[in-house]
Amino acid sequence: MRLPVLLAAPLSILLLNVAAVAPGGGGVPGSAVAPGRLERWVRSGLQSLQWDQLDRCLRMSSLSEAECRRLAHLPLSAVAVYVSEPRTAAGNADKVVAILPDSSGGSVSSKLRGGLSVGQTLNGGPHRQQQSFPGATAHDAVLVLDPTPAENFGHPVVLFYVDVNVTKKRCSHLDGIYLGEECLTLALKGRCQNQLKRRQAGPERLMGNGHRLRGSTMTTSGGGRLVERSVGGLCEVHFLPLVVGVGDSNRTQRLKCVDHAEFARCRQPLPMGSPSLPVSSCELNKNTRRCHQQPLATHLSCRLYQTCDHAVLLSGGWQQQMTFQRHAENLQRFYRMLRSNGFHKEHIKTFFASSGLLPDDVEGVYSATEKAVIRNHVSYVCRKQHCADSLVLYLNSPTRNDGAMLLWDANLNGIADPKERYSVNELLADLAGCRAARVLLFVDQSYSGVLSKRLRGSQKHLNVVLIQSQTRRNHQRSNPGRDESSWSHIGAASCLLDHLGKDTGVSRLLEPWAGLLNVTLAGAPCNATPPLTEGEMRREYQGCQNLPTALWHRRTRRTN
Repeated sequence: MRLPVLLAAPLSILLLNVAAVAPGGGGVPGSAVAPGRLERWVRSGLQSLQWDQLDRCLRMSSLSEAECRRLAHLPLSAVAVYVSEPRTAAGNADKVVAILPDSSGGSVSSKLRGGLSVGQTLNGGPHRQQQSFPGATAHDAVLVLDPTPAENFGHPVVLFYVDVNVTKKRCSHLDGIYLGEECLTLALKGRCQNQLKRRQAGPERLMGNGHRLRGSTMTTSGGGRLVERSVGGLCEVHFLPLVVGVGDSNRTQRLKCVDHAEFARCRQPLPMGSPSLPVSSCELNKNTRRCHQQPLATHLSCRLYQTCDHAVLLSGGWQQQMTFQRHAENLQRFYRMLRSNGFHKEHIKTFFASSGLLPDDVEGVYSATEKAVIRNHVSYVCRKQHCADSLVLYLNSPTRNDGAMLLWDANLNGIADPKERYSVNELLADLAGCRAARVLLFVDQSYSGVLSKRLRGSQKHLNVVLIQSQTRRNHQRSNPGRDESSWSHIGAASCLLDHLGKDTGVSRLLEPWAGLLNVTLAGAPCNATPPLTEGEMRREYQGCQNLPTALWHRRTRRTN
């Protein structure tokens, strides 16, 4: 059997370049950690990740060992590295805590069994900060490896805690990677172990002959299957944590991307204006663009005896470190595509990040911090009789594994509070019974499969079409930008069914909505005989059309 052979491999494979802690000296750009020390952490953590991927491939697929080893190989140059480190040399104030937006309580945990936390087991005692960070455990440093930095956040990243002055026995007890007085332990989302236990259908079984893969996420003391399932998604970390120093009331982000020739290039975050008060609360003494911006007048979006094409573009971003130039470019390309299809600029509303700042050619931009404004606008345009012919939504936000979109961390606490996330249930409620002729959801984010499943079983969303990336059809993850670029080339005369169905897999997914997609984006019929002229397209379908009074009242009476 191949698995026992794998598990019996020497532990030394995981412990690359094990040595004493490197003395102080020149650091790596973007990090205060000495280069040799950081490289030791990264290589050991990466080996642990590859080991786990290889093990899962051998157990869960029919591929040969050689094929699994090829797939599990992950070059260091493909991994983005983030690290934090205490600012001083000693004392409790050196410690940092990690806060995740999608964890219960926000914290991440590394306790894999027996209810023991790393902070309690290492360094001689607990470092819990009950007042500032309830439930969080302090550590000496945090290391994050992002194996797919080109993807939208909402994809798995690997988070390790680093603790110094730790004995080999204590590190072994927590299934950590021992690096000579340093211990790397894998972090999971807080409180997920209880959820995993409730979901387990049968008794836990050991892998192979009771061996365990040291440094990975498998244990033997009843934890093998439990933590194995966490890798399946429930306990995985999907976002960069907010790493703050213990006692830091300002909650300054300590986690930094490391610019190093051997690692993946750090993507530069998009410059943001300083977060300001909501438009509705803006005071005269706040001299910012948002204070001069008029509040969104949703009630003016729909006019009497007129029907129009409407669009809502939503890209939350969550925090500056996860918001890049490509997110702004995605919105800009999609906005230009809508304008080329005749959408009036006053009927395209864009909600982006904290400041709502985008290139000047994108008009109607608002902050993504005001969830109530976003929901009110979507539901109003949907429910107002005759308001919308085509209603287009473009979604490009960091996404939890339950499909909820993260908007923006407005209160800077690192936790996605209900006002800072837009759940699948809320989106479906806003679109239920929509009176638009068609609702087109262009989804360029992770975990769109959750939304797809809910839509297919709903009788309240028969006119709602989900258009997702090709790479997202096999469950959840996506390569943002790949499919969005093809969306930006939808022309005024493009038949949606033909344009979107060029890929065989996507064509099959769109079959249930073939009738709704056999039109252009503005609703003109495909393959009309004789073909519609550009003038007829603009006059009869694109932008807005005036409805005859008799038709308006007839539709109103029928609806009533």
